Amino acid sequence: MTEPLILLGLESSCDDTAAAILRISPSGVGEILSSVVFGQTALHSDFGGVVPEIAARAHTEKLDLCVRDALAQSGVTLRDLDAVAVTAGPGLIGGVIAGVMCAKGIAAGANLPLIGVNHLTGHALTPRLTDQIAYPYLMLLVSGGHCQFLIVRGPDDFTRLGGTIDDAPGEAFDKTARLLGLPQPGGPAVEREARAGDAKRFRFPRPLLDRPGCDFSFSGLKTALLRTRDAIIAEKSGLTPQDRADLCAGFQAAVSDVLAKKTARALAAYLEESPATPVLAVAGGVAANASIRAGLEQVAAEVGARFTAPPLALCTDNAAMIAYAGAELFMAGHRDDMTLAARPRWPLDRTSPAMLGSGKKGAKA
Repeated sequence: MTEPLILLGLESSCDDTAAAILRISPSGVGEILSSVVFGQTALHSDFGGVVPEIAARAHTEKLDLCVRDALAQSGVTLRDLDAVAVTAGPGLIGGVIAGVMCAKGIAAGANLPLIGVNHLTGHALTPRLTDQIAYPYLMLLVSGGHCQFLIVRGPDDFTRLGGTIDDAPGEAFDKTARLLGLPQPGGPAVEREARAGDAKRFRFPRPLLDRPGCDFSFSGLKTALLRTRDAIIAEKSGLTPQDRADLCAGFQAAVSDVLAKKTARALAAYLEESPATPVLAVAGGVAANASIRAGLEQVAAEVGARFTAPPLALCTDNAAMIAYAGAELFMAGHRDDMTLAARPRWPLDRTSPAMLGSGKKGAKA
């Protein structure tokens, strides 16, 4: 590649509508020229979680505005673009469809190549955008909807070492927040409460640590917190602020412990491949939790692996990561056409058995 590549990225898989302009230098280094994210927290706050129909409508209303703002902030026009990259799955199907149709319209109108990107690929390749790390590396993808270990060998080459068999940790944080009357999104709310709490007061279970392997389970942890909360309420006729803080601290400590110990196992499996420069990368919204990050950093340091995690703005859903993943796929020769379909399910490792079962649309994860 002798000239820079400029891509427009679009992301609309859940409750963030995003567009970004990314430039890739001839040496392969990515530069984010603009990144626009319209969140939907206020739209869903009364419902205790994301309502798919509301999310899809909001994406439809905001996508063109996101693109307009991203172009304006970057100083780039449609004529300057080399390709359009868009999240084509997995995710809430209404939002994914909105993004794919918007990208198709732009690609057709501006006569640009179209690249459909797996949303999880965007998260998995973010450390290459931010830190230019080399393949292969170990990725812990930990978010509201996903949790899995991946050995990342290329933009379309992933081996899963383990994942959640039920709830993702971000989902467990959201449910914990609802159980304790905290606002959504639950992750930041629980983390704030936990700062004033005593993590040793309530000893919650550490699921699946008594079994070999790298799989997770967080559903039982959430149930344990519910039962502890109910016992306190029965005893005191309510929760004090300190009770709530201690519950949050205990819950967060349990999640941190599980992630750290499972990561140690995954690192051992990854290191068997003798990578030249071992790297543990973490991405996804839950990676923004300071306590969880600290535990993972320690585990990486113990085995001599470099630890990297994206900045907060790139941990949560954004379009810059989609543009970068699209750029890597583009440089590898990948192209889509107007038959590109939105996919509610799209596992990265297509050879391993599905963690959460399959349906008519294929493997869930």
